[in-house]
Order: sequence, then structure tokens, then C-alpha cells
Amino acid sequence: MDKIGIIGGSGLYEIEGFEAEKWTGVNTPFGSPSDELLIGKLDDREVVFLPRHSRGHRIIPSELNHRANIWAMKQLGVSWIISASAVGSLRQEYAPRDIVLIDQFVDNTKQSAAHTFFGEGIVGHIPFAEPICEKLRQLLLDASQSVAVKIHDRGTYVNMEGPAFSTRAESLRNQKLGFGVIGMTNLGEARCAREAEIAYATLALVTDYDCWKVEEEPVSVETVIANMTKNVTNAKEIIRNAIKLIPSEPAWPSQQVLDNAIMTQRSAWPSVTIDKLKPIIGRLL
Repeated sequence: MDKIGIIGGSGLYEIEGFEAEKWTGVNTPFGSPSDELLIGKLDDREVVFLPRHSRGHRIIPSELNHRANIWAMKQLGVSWIISASAVGSLRQEYAPRDIVLIDQFVDNTKQSAAHTFFGEGIVGHIPFAEPICEKLRQLLLDASQSVAVKIHDRGTYVNMEGPAFSTRAESLRNQKLGFGVIGMTNLGEARCAREAEIAYATLALVTDYDCWKVEEEPVSVETVIANMTKNVTNAKEIIRNAIKLIPSEPAWPSQQVLDNAIMTQRSAWPSVTIDKLKPIIGRLL
């Protein structure tokens, strides 16, 4: 039975019923993950938790090593990842403490080369028109029905780099373009997860209105922490409900994307790159 991964803040692994086993360090060819990974069980399913910014929140968004994080998850047998992260709202109807089950991304980072496992002799182009695994997203939607929080079905996540929050001009632009939320972390995770054939979906936890809403106070760390703390309780309940719905074996389209994604002939794959990517492309070897 394949494992379920959770990426988020430290409060998420304090889910009622979670039986923690051990913190495990994973060495990857892409450097160190954000932290050790906590392996345990929840409702008889093996779960792997990764603190995205490390315990103590010591890593800024542009320092996140998404390749190492996802490689480590894959190496540990993870086939599904539920992400939970704070976002700013770009819509009036997405109020602080609501949750948005996003389905799209806009990439405003400058780090595309750090968001792919391909290169060094193996060329791959994964389908990414639908960057969130729709089957896992629907499971999260189903799992949220009994939770006392307002859930928004679908939305576009603008991924900025940070660590500074948006200027008002940037925020107004994103709001006028009709995007849903803004954050600093999830695009790289989603892209690497897709290449690793891991089903990935996000609980976007709204903490503020960014700064486009001039009658509101601009976003601050104090506001983010206060609303995130209250939203984590709802996120934990949704995650626990969702874990009961996730199948035991991976067979979704997002978990088979490499079948037609690699353009380089198998005979031309460099052995050193094969070794580096074994957890990612091992199914094809």
C-alpha cells in the first residue's frame, strides 16, 4: 500500500489519531529536503509529513528545494501529496479563514530550471494543462463537506517568489486579472510532483486580502499567523477525512504521466542521470 504525503506547517502533524513513528533523514542528489520527514500512521494508512519551511520556519520560499522535497517523498514510497499553505485572497468572496481548492497556477517565479527533474541528457515534457490532480482535489472536496468552514471549489493560484508581500500595484493587477489567490510555494511542488507521478492537490488556506483591498489593512506576518492558526484545525479535519478516501494503489492519470512524456530515446539516457532519477523514472527502467 503506497504512502500519503502531507506538506505544510508543523501543526498539521498534530492530527488526532496520528501515530508518529520516527523522523527520517533522506539524502537526495538534489541536496537536502526542507527537514527530516516524519513517518507515521493515520487510520491505518502510512503517512509521510514534511514541514515545508522546516521545523521552526527557517527557510524562505525562494530557498525551498522542491526537487529534494519531492524526490525524498518518492523515495519513501509516497504516491499522493496533500499540500496545505497560507495564501492571500484576490477575490472579495474568498474571505480570510476560507479554504480554496485550487485547480490552476500562474507562475510568476524565475526558477523554472529548479522546478524540474529533467535535463542532463534526459528530456521530458509532462502534461501540465491541469496542474492539480483532479481526482485528489475532488476527494478533498468530498472530505470537506462535514467541516465547518467555507470551501471554494476551484481557483487560480498566482505563485510569486517573495519573501516580501506584493506591492499594491502588483496586487491590483492580479485581482483585476481575475486570479483567485496568491502564494509563494505551491507551483514548484506541483510541477515536481507531476514529474514524479505523485498525485498532488492543495488546500489553500486564506489568511488575508493581500493588499488590493484598500479599505483593509495590508497583509502582515501577524495577520497571516493568526488566521493560519485558526485554519489549521479545519485543514487537519479535511486531511483526516480525505485519507480514508484515498485508494491503496496508484492508478490515476497523474500517476502515469511519464508513459508518453520522455522524448529522449531510452538507449541515449546517460547512466549517471538514470541513477540520479531512479525514484522518479524507475517504473520505466
